[in-house]
Amino acid sequence: MPRLEPMTVHSPYAAQLEKIPVDHQELSILGSDTQYWIYGPDDAETTIVVVHGYRGEHHGLEPIVAQLPEYRFISADLPGFGESTPMQEHPHSVDGYAAWLDAFVTALGVRGTAVVLGHSFGTIVASAAVANGLPAPALILVNPIEMPAPKGFRAMATAVTVFYYRVAAKLPRPLAHALLSNWLIVQLMSSSLAKTKDKRLRTWIHREHHTFFSRFSDRDTVIEAFNASISADVSQFAARITVPTLLVAAQRDDITPVSAQYTLQRTFPDARLRVLGGVGHLIHYEMPGLAAEAIRDFLEGLPDS
Repeated sequence: MPRLEPMTVHSPYAAQLEKIPVDHQELSILGSDTQYWIYGPDDAETTIVVVHGYRGEHHGLEPIVAQLPEYRFISADLPGFGESTPMQEHPHSVDGYAAWLDAFVTALGVRGTAVVLGHSFGTIVASAAVANGLPAPALILVNPIEMPAPKGFRAMATAVTVFYYRVAAKLPRPLAHALLSNWLIVQLMSSSLAKTKDKRLRTWIHREHHTFFSRFSDRDTVIEAFNASISADVSQFAARITVPTLLVAAQRDDITPVSAQYTLQRTFPDARLRVLGGVGHLIHYEMPGLAAEAIRDFLEGLPDS
């Protein structure tokens, strides 16, 4: 399997994103030097705080940001990933990341006014934070995780992944980092998740994963966060989330079957479900336009919009 050469693939969303102003800033949150980016107009009526998925970082959800230039997005690298350092005051557990999100939103001065949006593992973190008391006018979950991975319909693949991280935990740190960032393993992950038949789009998706998927701070943090990602799911928090919620699910999601998303919707007191056909767990890469359309319709339909 040939490696992708640098700079051979360009983002199909770059032209849209270049039209949106962006500002890079930093805050110290729970001992983490948290790096974050602000997209869009300062005077936007709606601010959306973004929480990316496991081993992702802020770049991942930029394709959706690019489709919604009228909104103000604040997107951080989660502690221990991208350019953000690990937390010192909390473990990298679901509760730890939820506490970080609450403290981050509070430090930004948008507590109670910003919509919270999560993707994949970020849907668990966002749901936990809102269920634990983070006020928000609405919650948006893209590719929500409905069941713990060990009980999901890819239980065998999860078991292999768990074994992979357990092996990494026992290796010396340099060897563990080499295993965790192994090119072939990242490629297999990317190939299994991408559903598009567009060759250029698939190539770009693989380039994104090879560029950003291994930007974690250290072995212990990435393993701690992995354990968090398989220990909980959105359904554990849904009944305690009373704000209007949008679920943007995928028909071909390998992590959570679409049937489970209908079950999840009924668990929330107030939730809408939009299912996108022909896509899997990479809605943000493969169908950001349709995701953005669902988000815009949802936000414009809120009582106070």
